[in-house]
Amino acid sequence: MEEQRVTTCLWFDDQAEEAAEFYSSTLKNSTIGNINYYAKEGFDVHGRPEGSVMTVDFSIDGQKFLGLNGGPAFKKNPSISFFYICETEEEIDEVWEEFAKEGKIMMELGKYDWSEKYGFIEDKYGVSWQLSLGKISEVGQRVTPCFLFVGDQFGKGEEAVNFYTSVFKDSEIDGILQYGDNESPNKPGSVKHAQFSLGGGKFMLMESGLEHGFAFNEGISLSVECEDQEEVNYFWDSFTADGTESQCGWLKDKFGVSWQIVPKILPKLMSDPERAGRVMEAFMKMKKYDIKKLEAA
Repeated sequence: MEEQRVTTCLWFDDQAEEAAEFYSSTLKNSTIGNINYYAKEGFDVHGRPEGSVMTVDFSIDGQKFLGLNGGPAFKKNPSISFFYICETEEEIDEVWEEFAKEGKIMMELGKYDWSEKYGFIEDKYGVSWQLSLGKISEVGQRVTPCFLFVGDQFGKGEEAVNFYTSVFKDSEIDGILQYGDNESPNKPGSVKHAQFSLGGGKFMLMESGLEHGFAFNEGISLSVECEDQEEVNYFWDSFTADGTESQCGWLKDKFGVSWQIVPKILPKLMSDPERAGRVMEAFMKMKKYDIKKLEAA
């Protein structure tokens, strides 16, 4: 499978670096990459102290994540969780124990119809995980983002799978398992479980007709790396059709899922201390990213 071009972004108040260190010490083959800091430029927009951590790149067994310190505006919830495969009982027990510290158990770790050992848990940073005993080869990656369509979005899961795989040219649907009759409150035809790939990475999707009290928000977003302005325009236009534009490359698609459409050159520009402040000041004024204006800054 090609390199993943979709990065999961986790929104924190100010714990991004701490959380990245926790995951890298708890989960296998996890590493911390670049750390970027807030400059004085753009303070009137971001309101963060100069020199404080802005973003932390980290990966969990090849799955790319970005931790963003943005203040208390958004809280993560289980509308997007992470399906994590452990290949031994010892591993799943160890990870569960660490996540349970100051965390919240949503489904106890135990045997279920779909797994010999499975549990659904929210860690102390508000990130939700589905831990499952199994084989990585069955999915193709150890950790997989999983959408949960509930509330107003319930019943739109299959439409979403088809939409996302139509937007990404390098995509495929592995399978969609639907609810049958007599599985109330999940209406027949809604998605029990779907697996698909976008931009070189696997995703899952489930639906639930139960009352959950949460919805997609900016607490967890998906960032798409774009080669050039043409790609930025393509993804921006595709996702904002029936969706909504936001600031700094952010948008919401028609299902309420938050995406960031980011030019590949941005991290390089932000890694240069001489230019980072000016680049930040420039993009804080943008909705869709304009690469020429970023380079000019």
